[in-house]
Parts: sequence; C-alpha cells; structure tokens
Amino acid sequence: MKTQSANTVNQVFSFRAAAAMSVMLVGDFSHWQERPISMRKSQDGIWRTTVSLAPGTYHYRFLVDGEWREDPECTLRVPNPFGENNNVCVVAS
Repeated sequence: MKTQSANTVNQVFSFRAAAAMSVMLVGDFSHWQERPISMRKSQDGIWRTTVSLAPGTYHYRFLVDGEWREDPECTLRVPNPFGENNNVCVVAS
C-alpha cells in the first residue's frame, strides 16, 4: 500500500480479468503510458492497486494485456480524442 500524505486519499482501483496476464492502470495521474501502474492479481481474478491521489478529478483507463479497456464498474465517462471513453474518478477532500 502506498503512503498517504495529509492532503491525499488512498483510491483503490480494481478490474476483473481472471484470464489476463497483465493489467496496468494508466491515467492523467500517471502521465498515461509514461508511468503505468502495475496491478496485482488476487485469487478471485480481480486485479487491484491503491493510488494516493490529491482531491480532484482524474481520467483513467486500464491496459489489459496491452489492450485499452474501460472500467465496467465506473459509470462516469468522457469521450477521449481516440473515439473511445476515459473513465472519470472524483476524489473528494
């Protein structure tokens, strides 16, 4: 688990992909593919990671075995320049 500073919140991201070999979290908080965040697979087939984020609004997606995927659990989405959608995560203070 990542260290949390006084003005950040630990945000958990998860993605169900039991057959996947690799799941990466990418978003504006990781400079997208410049610094992808590796996720760990649990025995239940769900990949998880915790990221310490300051309050604000963030766009993100998952890279599952190299393919862009939306978060099916997130209903807040915005179109991106590639004709697909980014998920939106709002971190409250």
